Amino acid sequence: MTKVLVSDPIDQAGIEILTQVAQVDQRVGLSTDDLKGIIGEYDGLMIRSGTQVTSDVIEVAHKLRIIGRAGVGVDNVDVPSATKRGVLVVNSPGGNTIAAAEHSLALLLALSRHVAQAHASTVSGGWDRKKYVGNELYKKILGVVGLGKIGSHVAKVANAMGMEVIAYDPFISVDRAQQMQVRLTQIEDLFQKADYITLHLPRTPDTENLVNEALLASMKSTARIVNCARGGIIDEDALAQAVKSGVIAGAALDVYATEPLASNSALRSVKERLILTPHLGASTEEAQENVAIDVAEQIRDVLLGLPARSAVNIPGLSAEIMDRLKPHLQLAETLGLLASQLSGGQVKELEVRLQGEFAKHPSTPLVIAAIKGFLSTALGDRINYVNASLEAKGRGIHVLEIKDDASRDFAGGSLQLSIRGDKGGHSVTGAVFADGDLRITSLNEFPLNVAPSRHMLFTRHRDMPGIIGHLGSLLGQHNVNIASMQVGRRIVRGDAVMVLSIDDPIPDDLLASIHMINGIQEAHPVTL
Repeated sequence: MTKVLVSDPIDQAGIEILTQVAQVDQRVGLSTDDLKGIIGEYDGLMIRSGTQVTSDVIEVAHKLRIIGRAGVGVDNVDVPSATKRGVLVVNSPGGNTIAAAEHSLALLLALSRHVAQAHASTVSGGWDRKKYVGNELYKKILGVVGLGKIGSHVAKVANAMGMEVIAYDPFISVDRAQQMQVRLTQIEDLFQKADYITLHLPRTPDTENLVNEALLASMKSTARIVNCARGGIIDEDALAQAVKSGVIAGAALDVYATEPLASNSALRSVKERLILTPHLGASTEEAQENVAIDVAEQIRDVLLGLPARSAVNIPGLSAEIMDRLKPHLQLAETLGLLASQLSGGQVKELEVRLQGEFAKHPSTPLVIAAIKGFLSTALGDRINYVNASLEAKGRGIHVLEIKDDASRDFAGGSLQLSIRGDKGGHSVTGAVFADGDLRITSLNEFPLNVAPSRHMLFTRHRDMPGIIGHLGSLLGQHNVNIASMQVGRRIVRGDAVMVLSIDDPIPDDLLASIHMINGIQEAHPVTL
């Protein structure tokens, strides 16, 4: 008999769907060891955020065909291990879109009309109408940081309310933004001009403490900010101080760097003009039911031999193919991630060129891996192998695939990604060497042979004496250690590119100093 294990609390509507095709066992609160002891009996596993599906669990899940996470992320599932074992992993990326968007809008309105504070005052016996005079959202400027599904819905409703919507999202095309009646701008400009700001970003190394003291100080003193996305995007100490001191008019948070919010958090000391809610973005009856139904239907379909609609690993590929393509997929993702950090503007086209032996491999997973890497800077763990193409299309990015059988740059072929946008274009090429090592082999047609590393610095400069020494000295003064360096050039004393592998990320003040070096035309810090 087909069996499905449900190891976290799931809405009954989802359980009823699963019972159509399987025996359903609900065992909430299992330890990892307990789960390992019984998972071998089950064909399907349905979880939320509580159950940790580690590689050890997957290793002994001999019958398991699908893992369903009733929610957006899959942080608690070892997806690579599941993929290697041929286990499909699915989630519900859109199940709580409306709930999260509406909570953001609710906090915007509550901030504008002092709802929380006025309520507390009234139930305590007060009646201070003058103290709680509010503001209208009509004709105000709303800045939306991140135009994914949730941010786009917020923008749509805000437009209907008569707000002027501006947005920052480097992975949305101008044409797509115009369709949404949104004007794109840079993040610094957005923070300076907006009356209200709402954040809709994943938490990544690039977005952690993105909203810091300096960015808060650039806001209007009458402006307010809302975060229902991910904790850690805002520097909470800086925000508490900005609200207390009147640098900004107010803030509302639903998510925090550490949850539950610590009792000694600086945020708890702010008594006025700050609203705090305990991560309620997806906490509606409809959202909980929607994600349960969505994931249960996918588990049911897969157990019936039908495809899933929201798999987060590559469906339809055998473990053998996955093993064979593993370094090539890793290269495609790495080049995509590199290209996204070189773009510096709105990208309209991503060209994926498979050259030589690369053209003989299954192309679809390689193209998808490149898109996934390219969009991961913006979307973090929300981007996966199934939604990557849809996300690119939704953002107005045209993806072009080219096979070039005749290219013989390397014995194993090569992969080239080219991006084109409002600030020109870049191309980056890579190869997989015989030992499985990855190499970046060219940047904008300048020849290289560089192994990708965690932190890198890419520059374009005039090939002239002194530049390399000047840059090295500057990094040394800032205690940034250089692990390796390579220069690529086509002609002597012409333009050249330089790639440094470094032990530490480049801070903003150091990057500004690098741009001041005579002869440096571009400088791009990259984290892979």
